Amino acid sequence: MSDVIDINDILAKMNPNQKINYDKVMQKMTQDWQKQTKRPKLLLHSCCAPCSTYTLEYLTKYCDITVYFANSNIHPREEYYRREYVQQKFIHDFNEKTGNNVQFLAAAYKPQEYFQKVRGFEKEPEGGKRCAACFDYRLDAVAKKAVELGFDYFGSALTISPHKNSQVINQVGIEVQKFYTAHYLPSDFKKNGGYARSVEMCNEYDIYRQCYCGCIFAAKDQGVDFTKIRYDALDFMQGKDAAKEFPEIFFKIDGQEV
Repeated sequence: MSDVIDINDILAKMNPNQKINYDKVMQKMTQDWQKQTKRPKLLLHSCCAPCSTYTLEYLTKYCDITVYFANSNIHPREEYYRREYVQQKFIHDFNEKTGNNVQFLAAAYKPQEYFQKVRGFEKEPEGGKRCAACFDYRLDAVAKKAVELGFDYFGSALTISPHKNSQVINQVGIEVQKFYTAHYLPSDFKKNGGYARSVEMCNEYDIYRQCYCGCIFAAKDQGVDFTKIRYDALDFMQGKDAAKEFPEIFFKIDGQEV
């Protein structure tokens, strides 16, 4: 394990009354990583391939990354598997193009577990309490898996989205860290042209960009046609099998997939 850096040690030196620039906090941590003799290991939650684009381009300079696809909020099931496949293909293509060795790991798809976590917040507006509960649900899963597999840090690519509140995401991550030995990596990946770069990379890698975040509640508010989504996803997945197409990306311990 590398010499881990605790975000709370950095925050303790800052003015408690100022709004925290989590991008600068992350830059401070990555600068310190470069002084270490061993690259840290990061378990990075990703909700979709588009959010992981610039995030991986940036972070692979500083640490070894495994993407953790833990997104039981995605509805319908067919769309979940399409996004999972697109994430896997991007990791494969990114590794081939850049010479990196990003790995992939997925949590089980348990939509009923997600519904339990957001119960009572179904009518909340997008960006409200339901989203905060969803962030907590997914970041907690990532932190737990990071400890189980011996990662130094856990974090999320969610902060690249201009539609997600990075302050809330980071506050949730810092709170989740209190219950685990793995350390939280703060971020605001949309900063410094990060979101614009993610759009460029989606074009470069020909990545599918979904029209809604994932959950049934926000999708209904947007008028998403689930029947069309299902048929499109099923058609997209015809003949595709990531385990056969990209076997090298799957996270392994002693040669065995986890």
